[in-house]
Amino acid sequence: MATFSLSHVKLSGIAACVPKKNESNLDYDWISEPERQLLIKTTGIENRRIAERGTTSADFCFAAAQNLLKELNWNAADVEILVFVSQSPDYFLPASAVILQDKLGLPKTTLAFDINLGCSGYVYGLSMIASMMSNTKIKKGLLLVGDVSSISLNKRDKSTYPLFGDAGTATALEYDEQAARMDFNLQSDGSGYNAIIIPDGGSRQKLEDASYKEEEVEKGIIRSRANLKLDGLEVFNFSLREVAPNINALLQYNSTTIDDYDHFVFHQGNKLMNESIRKKLKLDPAKVPYSLKEYGNTSSASIPVTIVSQLSEQVKSKKNKMIFSGFGVGLSWGSVALSTEHLICPPVIEI
Repeated sequence: MATFSLSHVKLSGIAACVPKKNESNLDYDWISEPERQLLIKTTGIENRRIAERGTTSADFCFAAAQNLLKELNWNAADVEILVFVSQSPDYFLPASAVILQDKLGLPKTTLAFDINLGCSGYVYGLSMIASMMSNTKIKKGLLLVGDVSSISLNKRDKSTYPLFGDAGTATALEYDEQAARMDFNLQSDGSGYNAIIIPDGGSRQKLEDASYKEEEVEKGIIRSRANLKLDGLEVFNFSLREVAPNINALLQYNSTTIDDYDHFVFHQGNKLMNESIRKKLKLDPAKVPYSLKEYGNTSSASIPVTIVSQLSEQVKSKKNKMIFSGFGVGLSWGSVALSTEHLICPPVIEI
């Protein structure tokens, strides 16, 4: 397993931005009223924020970053690294991180690049930016993580459309010789790549007229090859099989126990799946926050969105030991154990 530790880097703040437009699953009339009620009960998802046409994950991350820089009273000229994690970038090329470097007014000496990951993206992104800052002694960095999943969804696909919401986040990190170490356990299994996929639109299968032809897969599921395809049962089984062992291996690696942590922040896949993982780990429900009801599955942004919307008072007021765990598309998953103290954590903003 890819278990490793990083030293001398701390989280200084987290901010989140979501679309103003709210869609309620209570109004999702593609399925019947009883189906809607069952959907909300099992997934925990009642509302989702949906981006307006032409507004991208980079736009939400930009707004979150601007807000966070202001709250931290940071000078943009002092930021030396920017990492953008998303599976809905502005363009096939160039990298969105480089565009964001300019938009945010960061200096031309800034190191900037994209990471193409979804559900595990926040944990992987933390490992990348913290590693580079630790090794190079870069003083200040921004990790921008978000997705606009709605652009790939078909409203007539009940297996995907009512699950996903859009969001962008910003996390500020600083080099600090006294910072507590971060411990990571990162894993992947590409044999399951087909469980969550947009079949057409990449280099292997370019978009063509046939890509947009809709087909009825089964009752209530109509989609094209340009739409997101989700094998819910496969993802559920994968998550129950891999997430708890990953976290237990991390605890063994850093010689800690469940009781040593204040919060466990999971990727917000769906409530039934996450509750199954929580029970498997024997976690106190009070330690496992959810943002599913308000925002749905926000893909790579789900962990920071949950922290900002559900734990802001706790992370601002005191020291916390936490485990973050992301898992899904790829298949890719990972966890990180870290400590925070008096994080700057402004309320979720809307654009």
